[in-house]
Amino acid sequence: MVTLEDLNRISKDEFINLFGEVFEHSPWIAKKAEEFRPFQSLDALHSRMVEIVRNAPQEEKLELIRAHPNLGDKIEMSEDSSQEQQGAGLKHLTEEEFKSFHSLNQTYIDKFGFPFIFAVKGKYKDDIHQAMKLRVKESPANEFNTALSEIYKIALFRLREKIC
Repeated sequence: MVTLEDLNRISKDEFINLFGEVFEHSPWIAKKAEEFRPFQSLDALHSRMVEIVRNAPQEEKLELIRAHPNLGDKIEMSEDSSQEQQGAGLKHLTEEEFKSFHSLNQTYIDKFGFPFIFAVKGKYKDDIHQAMKLRVKESPANEFNTALSEIYKIALFRLREKIC
């Protein structure tokens, strides 16, 4: 963990290295945020990063959403995603649960063109499964915005783990 003072002092490369995965496989956000130092608080850094995403072209937002793994899949993923899914019980699905998650994920991707995004910290697999069943019925525009909102929550959780 780093202090707020440290993050305002470290080199540009160290900043990008430290915060480049706060938004899954999207170091471009940390790279742009770095230019706005110093930050007065963790929330100020998070707000700036969210603003960078909000101001990004639609295609970059879609790439950001698509950079996230499918929840419950047995694939290689970032260390942060792996730990988050582990905490929610998604790494220990029964065969039946895995099939259901896989089926819902596929239905979701077929409809929206990107993976189901859910900030899993503090949630459990049943919460996530229920949310999937509800959100797959949403409109593409609503779900695109919901996915981004969930990504912003994930980023805040990750920042809180990096900054003391």
